[in-house]
Amino acid sequence: MQTAKKMFTMRSAITALIALIIMIVAAVMYDGQVSGSGFWRGIIIANFSRSILGVSAWFGDNYGFGIIIFTVLIRLLILPLMVYQTGSMRKMQEIAPELKKLQQKYSSRDPETMQAMQAAQKKLYKDAGVNPFASFIPLIVQMPILIALYTAIRTTNVLETGTFFWVQLGERDPYFILPILAALFTFASSYLVMMGQPEKNGMTTSMTYIMPIMIFFFAISVPSALSLYWVISNAFQVAQTWTIQNPFEIRREREAKKEAERAKQRAIRKAIRDHKR
Repeated sequence: MQTAKKMFTMRSAITALIALIIMIVAAVMYDGQVSGSGFWRGIIIANFSRSILGVSAWFGDNYGFGIIIFTVLIRLLILPLMVYQTGSMRKMQEIAPELKKLQQKYSSRDPETMQAMQAAQKKLYKDAGVNPFASFIPLIVQMPILIALYTAIRTTNVLETGTFFWVQLGERDPYFILPILAALFTFASSYLVMMGQPEKNGMTTSMTYIMPIMIFFFAISVPSALSLYWVISNAFQVAQTWTIQNPFEIRREREAKKEAERAKQRAIRKAIRDHKR
């Protein structure tokens, strides 16, 4: 199992490198002008825009395909971060019941009890090999990248002139197909994650249903270029979740651990009974 995970991590890193090379080549090959000033808009956003337009040029200036391919490239670029983040989150989820027991045990708010709880939590983290802050690092790194992609699509005016199947990229989807797809993929991704959690809480369940509704209303109020980005990004998220955070596989692993623990306890009880005889 560990070998398979290491191999997947290595493959995701190689894939990310290939995606980065393609993005750079597309940006360098684009010979048009992209406006922008300062570090954020003049360098980061401008080069994202150049790369999107460069990819679009490979498809006969089809900006819809350009947005799709570039969004996939971005998601592949940050895939190693997502793999690391998912692994950290899974470890935290597995020890969540133990953390809950500690909070119940040290329920008093006096300084001594709080200190004792913190010491017990540190020991639990150490024994489980968990860094409670590890999952936030990839999130901090990937958010500026996704924001840059969103901003590049929103501010690159030439993208608004393109058409993609039934939509004009600069206008809203008249049939609400893209907003509906964006909402459905958002729900599917969140629901798969929720299925894999050892314990469900009200906040997680609520967000699973609230986020798709929010995405739908956002998508019907913005140009179709952005709706298309949300559809592809969220569809990729579903595939990513199914691959590295498959709830059915997680449940099987969790049940196997429980069965192994039950078998161990049965063996201990049997050994005690045999010893008494």
